[in-house]
Amino acid sequence: MSKSADASPILITMGEPSGIGPEIALAAFDQLNGRIGSRALKLVGDAGIFAGHPEALIPTKAKVRALPGKPDAANAPAVIEAIEIAVKACLAGEAAALVTAPIHKAILSEAGFPYPGHTEFLGHLTGAPRAVMMLASEKLRVVPLTIHTPLNKVPGAITGPAIIETAEIILEAMARDFGFAAPRLAIAGLNPHAGEDGMLGAEEKEIIAPAVAALKAKGFSVSGPLSADTLFHDEARRTYDAALTMYHDQGLIPIKTLSFWDGVNVTLGLPIVRTSPDHGTAFDIAGTGKADVRSMIAAIKMAAAMANARAANARAG
Repeated sequence: MSKSADASPILITMGEPSGIGPEIALAAFDQLNGRIGSRALKLVGDAGIFAGHPEALIPTKAKVRALPGKPDAANAPAVIEAIEIAVKACLAGEAAALVTAPIHKAILSEAGFPYPGHTEFLGHLTGAPRAVMMLASEKLRVVPLTIHTPLNKVPGAITGPAIIETAEIILEAMARDFGFAAPRLAIAGLNPHAGEDGMLGAEEKEIIAPAVAALKAKGFSVSGPLSADTLFHDEARRTYDAALTMYHDQGLIPIKTLSFWDGVNVTLGLPIVRTSPDHGTAFDIAGTGKADVRSMIAAIKMAAAMANARAANARAG
């Protein structure tokens, strides 16, 4: 796969083989005629799953026996291997970006997989100090500070250093990967009405506001802590380029309401480009032909745009 930086391929992993991942990967591949701009699309997974496109296949050694809608922990080695193959190729410069089809966390956990999701596993594989999950569309880009954290553990996971580090990763990515010369970041509070001056919680005064002040002192364009219930309407979204929220649903409910079919999961803070459709395995419709391919196509297009932006920055640098 040795290619020039601007023509290296985009890799698409199969995800959970009993879900809709393989079929939307194949549907997107076909709709895009196997290419996105100057870049070929490559399919990473079991040879049987992607049997229709041997010319584009990067096969796993582990095999899959999959029935639609019936996940099996025996398929976990192939699911994991596909991700590992793709990450290795991206790190080696043999591929420009990785697009991952959805995995099923519970079935991987049953097989002994120690990570709660793609984001954490990709952080491990790439050695990234902090992998950050962004959900992005044309209408909204949002990052939850805490990702797959039980709600009752969220307050204890919110720290000033975590906010500052995550915000810096977002702002760097907005400039490097999304083309914003001077990105603006809105930072939500944790409590109702951003704590109401301490009446409804102290996290804003004691943790979030000092972190915002520290970011401003570094020259970043940030605002907050802001009340989450007024952060996502049309006029508010025009005042920032990305939003940092304190927990999973605080940020994901707005973007899935606004952009359910064209939202993209992007992992920031990695040395590679990674995107994914913003939906799950959808076992209930797997194999029925009802799966919607729009989010996968949006993920491929965003991966290509980000890869092109990184290549342009590398040339300019």
